[in-house]
Amino acid sequence: MLTRLALLLVRALCMLPLRVLAPIGQGLGIAIYLFVRERRNVASVNLQRCFPGWSAEQRQKVILAHFRATGRALLEQGILWWASKERIERLVRIEGADFLEKGRDKPVIILAFHFLGVEMGNIQLSAQYSGVSVYANQKNPDLNRLLLRSRTRFGDQLLLSRQDGIRPVIKAMREGRLLLYLPDQDFGPKDAIFAPFFGVPAATVTGLSRLARLTGARVVPFVTRQLPGTQGYVGRFYPAWENYPGDSVEADTVRMNQFIEQRVLEMPEQYFWMHKRFKTRPPGEASFY
Repeated sequence: MLTRLALLLVRALCMLPLRVLAPIGQGLGIAIYLFVRERRNVASVNLQRCFPGWSAEQRQKVILAHFRATGRALLEQGILWWASKERIERLVRIEGADFLEKGRDKPVIILAFHFLGVEMGNIQLSAQYSGVSVYANQKNPDLNRLLLRSRTRFGDQLLLSRQDGIRPVIKAMREGRLLLYLPDQDFGPKDAIFAPFFGVPAATVTGLSRLARLTGARVVPFVTRQLPGTQGYVGRFYPAWENYPGDSVEADTVRMNQFIEQRVLEMPEQYFWMHKRFKTRPPGEASFY
């Protein structure tokens, strides 16, 4: 019942103009910071591990900015669920689409990451390209239904569960669908190696390298940034990676983490620090959290 009431509130608020909705979202983020201690602690541990050279004040400034941006992203998610396609197109700008079009003679993996604007950018892409993506079921059925709805509202989208395995993904790519792939979270030790992320061993899935090897796909990175004020969001394509896959799956996975690090340094407050990125530890190493 509480989740449904929250979703009704989000639906009502999403009708507000962004100049009103954005500060309300930032206020929500501060409330989450104050009252959801577990996530505040997770963000703090992550930043301590990734940026040990920063002062406590510097890390705290980023954490507060992160929670404010998170609150915005949560409320503005309602726009993706219920607003018109025209409003979303005004809200989210796409840059560098030429980098994607240059690679269409082969299968393409759009490599996205868990920055706070990720859903905004991905929904905009779904309105323009036929794609396939893999999703994880949410524990709450109402939220799960809304997430699936938002990702299939526009265009020709194929959503596959993680439980479906890799074969349907490869089949869809060979049929010409773009694969939207987000491999930058801790999914446990299965199909993962410990690759450095800001110098910290992080369980990182090797699926990007393996898919590129199996399909001959080009990898085109895509990152969405939340802009200040009423400017909305911008999703940016980067040039397709050259010489990828490389000499080994391990080297390819390290390369991916290094690319994420570069983008994090550009907007450290917008990476999803509330996720337990270092939950899985090498044998014998104590939990960070």
